[in-house]
Amino acid sequence: MSNAPVSIALRRVSAAFRSPEGATVAAVRDVDLAVRPGELLTLLGPSGCGKTTTLRMIAGFQEPSSGEILIGEHDVTRLPANRRDIGFVFQSYALFPHLSVFDNVAYGLRVRRKSAHETRTAVAAVLALVGLGDLERRSPSELSGGQQQRVALARAIVIRPRVLLFDEPLSNLDAKLRVEMRTEIQRLQRRLGITTVYVTHDQEEAMAISDRIAVMNDGRIAQLGSAEELYRRPASSFVAGFLGRANLLPATVRASSGGTVTLDVCGAAIKVASAISHSLGERLSVMIRPERILIGPPGGPLDGEIVSRVYLGEKAEYVVQVGGALLQVIRADPPEGETLAPGARVGITLPRDGVQLLP
Repeated sequence: MSNAPVSIALRRVSAAFRSPEGATVAAVRDVDLAVRPGELLTLLGPSGCGKTTTLRMIAGFQEPSSGEILIGEHDVTRLPANRRDIGFVFQSYALFPHLSVFDNVAYGLRVRRKSAHETRTAVAAVLALVGLGDLERRSPSELSGGQQQRVALARAIVIRPRVLLFDEPLSNLDAKLRVEMRTEIQRLQRRLGITTVYVTHDQEEAMAISDRIAVMNDGRIAQLGSAEELYRRPASSFVAGFLGRANLLPATVRASSGGTVTLDVCGAAIKVASAISHSLGERLSVMIRPERILIGPPGGPLDGEIVSRVYLGEKAEYVVQVGGALLQVIRADPPEGETLAPGARVGITLPRDGVQLLP
């Protein structure tokens, strides 16, 4: 890439539209977001959370109702998409079916009136980069889904954009190919250093490729951080439940002093750090990931009963009833011949460092 990476900034950006009934619906609400130069940032969230609308506003396909969008130092809020110097990879690939692979990739260069020599050189280089150098004369219908996705990616990067945008690019691929392609996208983004915003609803995909993730809900950013930060220290029950699997449990305050609160969780006394003082008997909520819960023979701190067990090779997943709560438990590399069938009594331990007090 000849251009230095640029930042992207959204300042109090909102988007609203009219419903068929005539009501105003807010799709994005006062979003502030700063994407660092060269970063791959993912917008993650359920359907209808505003992530695709946010991406479309960055691209220039939709104008915000209010707020500002900057690419580098330039305000592009009212600038049309074709003047923003972006590459966009669509969910549907959007390839021209009547054009060859070469001509699909060359399209953007020809629109920019590059010479035949420049076009040939650039297209050959980018096709080699995505591993399609020997398929340039094929039509899209002669390619697999993964190859079509590579063509769409090549077409987006051949114009040397300042910003690269992805809208659910892997949703049409099978599970194995999704893993291969997300690795390829990450490799290319790292190599080219293009500032990238990536939209997906797939938590594992987001965690695998992102420098940072912005979890969106109801048109707002619920939390922004690295995959590890969001997974280990979710800011809300929504983030805890959406990113990975989580046991969200009620807790009652037994004692609170010196930055530590003692909680009653499923009948066990658990001490956790808290910067806020809590009153005796206060009702709170805690989160513990399934893999942090320890399961063993009866007689542990808590007594439980196996409700279900699923063996998945490298791990076994259980649902365990402890008092009135159903806990998800994951045990890595379960021993051969394990007999924890439904109905078996077990001991459950909730490690202190695995219990997260939610705001």
